[in-house]
Amino acid sequence: MTRNIAVTLRFDGTGYHGWQIQKNAVSVCGTVRDALCGICGHDVTLIGCGRTDAGVHAERYTANFRTDSRIPAERLPFALNACLPSDIAALDARDVAMDFHSVFSCVKKEYTYRLYHSPHRDPLLKNRSLFYPQKPAPEVWSAAAQSFAGTHDFAAVRSQGSAELKSTIRTVYYFDVYEEYENHFAFRIAANGFLYNMARAMVGTVLYAGLGKIKDPLEVLRSGDRTAAGPTMPPYGLYMTGAEYN
Repeated sequence: MTRNIAVTLRFDGTGYHGWQIQKNAVSVCGTVRDALCGICGHDVTLIGCGRTDAGVHAERYTANFRTDSRIPAERLPFALNACLPSDIAALDARDVAMDFHSVFSCVKKEYTYRLYHSPHRDPLLKNRSLFYPQKPAPEVWSAAAQSFAGTHDFAAVRSQGSAELKSTIRTVYYFDVYEEYENHFAFRIAANGFLYNMARAMVGTVLYAGLGKIKDPLEVLRSGDRTAAGPTMPPYGLYMTGAEYN
């Protein structure tokens, strides 16, 4: 293959079993790959920047593939969007170096978890944001979130049953909590890598701190005990919002 193309995608993950291709389920990767195979005229191996779970969305998601196709990169999004279903869109595409890899070349990933507070659920936000009828505690949330910043062992916020890794140490560059607009809150996390369900468990731990169920999230991290942390929050509130490359 003579070209390596990186494409930026945006998708609603509600109807998919995550990014990763699965034998008996519809995936985002499989859907985009099938469209690319038709456009390029050959089998395509599509590499995504992260294994988003079923129901998780993406505002900006990077994937790359190699091809001999002569289609100009700037025309690729138009061709892709003509083939893709309405819940996936290509935002842009560009030729990159042959050694570019969406996972291994990535130096920072960002996820945002969205929550809305109301005494009553909003059907229009179903599968888009976490309904949270409890009283918001933005100041406590923000202080608790700051505890995660820095380099730590994040085993305590890694889902049990996930694959064995050489290390569970990661660096969180920031974990900011703020009100995007009235009663709608964003929990924005950037790190050099995420363990399985790490972002959702971090948000659950911060919410438990707001309820007074956890006093010191840093002590939770130091314990390495998953049962000491908060719950893994539902996937539909989570969005991949960026991947940064050198």
